Order: sequence, then C-alpha cells, then structure tokens
Amino acid sequence: MTVYLVGAGPGDPGLLTRRGAEVLARADVVLHDRLVSPAVLELAAPGALLVDVGKEPDAAAGPGARGRSQEQRQAEIARLLVEHGRRCDVVVRLKGGDPFVFGRGGEEVEALAAAGIHWEVVPGVTSAFGVPGAAGIPVTQRGLASSVTVVTGRVGEGAGVAGTSEPDWAALGASAGTLVILMGMTARAEIAAALMAAGRAPGTPVAVIARGTLPDQEVVRTTLQRLGEVELGPPAVIVVGAVAAFGPSLGPL
Repeated sequence: MTVYLVGAGPGDPGLLTRRGAEVLARADVVLHDRLVSPAVLELAAPGALLVDVGKEPDAAAGPGARGRSQEQRQAEIARLLVEHGRRCDVVVRLKGGDPFVFGRGGEEVEALAAAGIHWEVVPGVTSAFGVPGAAGIPVTQRGLASSVTVVTGRVGEGAGVAGTSEPDWAALGASAGTLVILMGMTARAEIAAALMAAGRAPGTPVAVIARGTLPDQEVVRTTLQRLGEVELGPPAVIVVGAVAAFGPSLGPL
C-alpha cells in the first residue's frame, strides 16, 4: 500500500512524467487538484475513484476567513489520504505542477508519515519554469538574469502582501534577477507597488501567462507600473524582469 504524490505538471498532459502516468494507470483512488487537466485524469485506471479535493477560495469571505477555510480543507485532504491509504493498494494524490513547489506536499507527507503509511513523491514540471518556457521566456539568460526567485503572491492562503509571512518584497525589489510569481493575480497591483517602492523600475518588463502550456494559453506583455491593469483569469504566472521581454523566437520584442 502506497500513497503517491504525483506532480501533474503545468497543464499540458504531454508534460506529465512517464512515472506519473504509470502510477496513475494503477491507481485505485485519485485525489486531484481542481485545476488538473481532464486529459490527465483520463490516464487513471478504469474504475478508479476520482475525488476532486481542489481548494477554491471564497471571494465573498475576508482574508482571515479564507485562510481558515483553506486550513480546514487541507486537514480534510490529509484525512482522506490517510483513510484511503490504509485500505487501498495504490492511492495517487495528483497535484498541479510539482508537489513540493507551493503545493503543500510537505504537509501531506507529514500526515502520511505520522499515520505510518508508505508514501512516494513523483516530481512534476513546476509551472514556475514550465509555463514561461512554453511561452518562450527563459527565466535565466546570459547577460540579463543570472538568478531566478520563485514566490507565491497568495500569502497565508489569501492574506495578500500585508501578511506576516509574506515574501520579502523589499529584498526582491532591490534584486536584479528574474522574479516568478505564482498565484499572484489577486494581489498584482499591491505586489507591483511593493516592488517599485523597493527599487524595481516602473518600466521593468513583465509577462503574464494565463493557462500556460494549454491550447488557449494567453500571454500579455506589460510593465511593472501597469501590471495592475492586466485582466487575465487564473491560473496565471507572472514573470518580472528583463527576460519577460523575450518572445517565442528567443529574441527581444
């Protein structure tokens, strides 16, 4: 009996790893995120129980309430993992991107380990790198960016940039490397203001990529100063830095 934490990749089912597909084909139960592609779910074993455990924030609730709801839902996911892990041979926890990149995979592993259930992680292509790559944007580039930092724009499951455990926007604004922001569209204007206040130039190139790697992928090029004006629905990845001005041909636009 094993629970597999499988990274589903950034969206395109072709980017699921061979190991991930093999485990899915043997699954008795699949506990999947809300945004996992239906095409990926079709790879599950015939007759497998598919359970949508996706956490969708309640926009009508305040940040604090939203945070509590997220914690309650995460506790329920842990309970389901343990419950199914004790009675099924193969359980797959299918998570978007990579399980250990802002996927709370570490918490789920802790719950399984505490219950004495065998687990294995099957890494996936994180959207932080896969989505910009599919849009022709290199997150590092000789002469432009020698480092890249990945941060979440949803602090404390929706607390925004004012949260106590938020990324160090002052340090990020003062750095010269590429910044990749996941789950940041809700707080995009506040994030941009914080980065500019810390020293990032208002004209810094920004790319916003919605539904990356999928057929309906959209890419909007803008600047840090105008990031708040971009209207693209999630899921979206925000790339801040000189590399964001690169296009599919890997030449500056």
